Amino acid sequence: MNIAVRDDLNDPALQKFGVGQPVARSEDPKLVRGEGCYTDDVSRPGQVYAVMVRSRHAHGIIRNIDTSAARAMPGVLAVYTGADLQAAGYGTLKNILPLKNRDGTPMRKPPRPALPTDKVRCVGEPVAAVIAETLNQAKDAAEAVVVDIEPLPAVIAMEEADTPDAPQLYEEAPRNIAVDFHYGDSEKVAAAFAQAAHVTRLRMVNSRVVVSAMEPRACIAEYDAATGRFTLHVGCQGVFGMKNQLVDVLGVPPDKVRVLTGNVGGSFGMKAAAYPEYIPCLHAARELGRPVRWTADRSESFLSDHHGRDQVFDCELALDKDGRFLAWRATGYANVGAHLGNVAPLMGTLNIVKNMNSLYRTPAIEVSTKAVFTNTVLVSAYRGAGRPEGNYFMERLIDVAAAEMGIDRVEIRRRNMIQPSEIPYTSPSGSVYDSGDFPGVLDRALKAADWDGFEQRKKESAKRGKLRGRGLGCFLEVTAPASKEMGGIRFEPDGTVTFITGTLDYGQGHATPFAQVLVDKLGIPLDRIRLVQGDSDQLLVGGGTGGSRSGQNSSAAAVEAAEKVIEKGKLIASHLLEASAADIEFARGRFVISGTDRSIGLLELAEKLRGGMNLPPDVPSTLDVSHVSEGVPSTYPNGCHIAEVEIDPETGVVEVVRYVTVNDFGTLLNPMLVDGQLHGGVVQGIGQTLGEMTTYDADGQLLTGSYMDYALPRASTVPNIEVLYHPVPATTNPLGVKGCGEAGCAGALTSMMNAINDALAEFGIRHFDMPATPQRVWQAIQEAKRKKAA
Repeated sequence: MNIAVRDDLNDPALQKFGVGQPVARSEDPKLVRGEGCYTDDVSRPGQVYAVMVRSRHAHGIIRNIDTSAARAMPGVLAVYTGADLQAAGYGTLKNILPLKNRDGTPMRKPPRPALPTDKVRCVGEPVAAVIAETLNQAKDAAEAVVVDIEPLPAVIAMEEADTPDAPQLYEEAPRNIAVDFHYGDSEKVAAAFAQAAHVTRLRMVNSRVVVSAMEPRACIAEYDAATGRFTLHVGCQGVFGMKNQLVDVLGVPPDKVRVLTGNVGGSFGMKAAAYPEYIPCLHAARELGRPVRWTADRSESFLSDHHGRDQVFDCELALDKDGRFLAWRATGYANVGAHLGNVAPLMGTLNIVKNMNSLYRTPAIEVSTKAVFTNTVLVSAYRGAGRPEGNYFMERLIDVAAAEMGIDRVEIRRRNMIQPSEIPYTSPSGSVYDSGDFPGVLDRALKAADWDGFEQRKKESAKRGKLRGRGLGCFLEVTAPASKEMGGIRFEPDGTVTFITGTLDYGQGHATPFAQVLVDKLGIPLDRIRLVQGDSDQLLVGGGTGGSRSGQNSSAAAVEAAEKVIEKGKLIASHLLEASAADIEFARGRFVISGTDRSIGLLELAEKLRGGMNLPPDVPSTLDVSHVSEGVPSTYPNGCHIAEVEIDPETGVVEVVRYVTVNDFGTLLNPMLVDGQLHGGVVQGIGQTLGEMTTYDADGQLLTGSYMDYALPRASTVPNIEVLYHPVPATTNPLGVKGCGEAGCAGALTSMMNAINDALAEFGIRHFDMPATPQRVWQAIQEAKRKKAA
């Protein structure tokens, strides 16, 4: 695909508001004034309240649910159990992945009703829904529901789940295995390892995290008896996809469900799928004829929002005598929790395959993953969804291999990096890298981080009794594949222009960069452009936001839709200007007769159309476009992060003292917003590596179920993050855009853990797993000292 060469860079509007300019987010003034409208801000006449009754057991047989006392309490309108939903004929929540076991049989997908009738499989699983006139009445009644559960033994650890004597969550999943996944040519990989001069082996944990979106999940369900139509107000990552999931569960035609989403306070993958709580609320709305609202409190969020990461892999890297990669192999477990999420276990299977190879030449790869059920909250996509994990495994292997072979850690990367002259490059996963300058990114990062000056800084730290380590984290991500996306452009009666697309802004700031694309292509003033994403009734299709694809997909849809507006406009303008359509040119927002000064502006033409024009049948009567783009292929954002940490060996406290990141995200639609995405991803990566630790006891009780026990990063944890760019535009979409939303995590996990391990190497510690909490670091140092003394 050819990337258009700009010939309009002297246009003042484009210089200020076009693609590539750091334009402030248009929604921010409203949000900082507290004028946003999140799901819990929506209030409907006659609304009632839902409260979920949740299991206190991690595993057990449901013997009885006595709701009689609760039903008799003041204000209570109904109490629903799984039996009620089953009688109503609702379906189950689905997993959409077509994964197969290594023997070719399909992945095991046990049915997941919104409210169970047979067993509970984790603490916090909803078993009943209480509906009452007020929230407090619903809470009081929920306490009165008596749930008789016969406790069963629980299994928490992934490897323990895969044993003959382990408690079985599902009869159809022996040894609790959802899928025994395999990718790669085992014989070719084994041959490469057999001829290797050196093999590095490392067992690594990618720790479980609680997603912790700022806004808890919530919904308001409505039902119109006259039309038989459900409406759900809900925070999500794409209303079109959410609608389709609900249509499937409710068993109704697509036109009988509408999903509305306003502002969303974060998601990171967690709000993409339909959750059990939404179904009893929709059912109650239909049964009671009143709107039903539910909002999770923070304790419920810990127990019912899906968690992220949670993998353990034995990784191996085969190298020749010069340190060049021959093959890598990853064998391990991915925890899916008590239920299969909508896209689980993508993170520990296909996305390890696609992302672990990163930006290096490796002839042969092999991934073997057992995705297992455990009596814990389900695990699904979390910012990066396997991309940070895969890159982390590779970068730690490289650092350890370099140390074992006596090769400089920078040099070993240089020797194995794909060179610009080798692109397009087909990786062993089948991905085709279309663009990139990986050595150039590395060089710029090393210079920006003052890599050569590190030893002096290390000496200065030592004088203060601190250990100093530096971590290099190169990464390459494979974004989500092509999916259809809407690009609608509507010229409104008030003179504004609405862009309609099926991605969804849950904090990214889509309105401004998408408007910048239309400023570029149609010359429409930025303040005239509006964005609609959150109404399923207005969408023809919608791929949603996830997998770092919104910028590339919606911008491509906008470009294609703009071209259609221009085509229609030329036909209309030719009639108005009394010229042949072939003689009409479009530039900077105006249709011009070639070689003359006769012209009409796009918005002026739209206004004339609204006033009524006598047009022949073969001339369009409107400039409006409802376009469906086929989507664009995966892109390959990449970069290099360099972190420096100081560790106090007396307390185990880790401090991040320097952080530099150089990235290739292709064309930047809005650098200011890309900076923000990087900052957020890096902070989440720092949080996972330093403090976030999700812990269950042997009975399946979540021990870190509040922010008293679960340590999110604070402002004092985060250093100044220097963000630089080394862009090489993608060749597979019209603007050359590459995804950026998840890359911060990929760079942060790798650079942070490499830096921490570099500092701890002074004690002979070969590998230390995340999270590097003060207690765990201190214990590792003490154990290393004891071993050395012995």
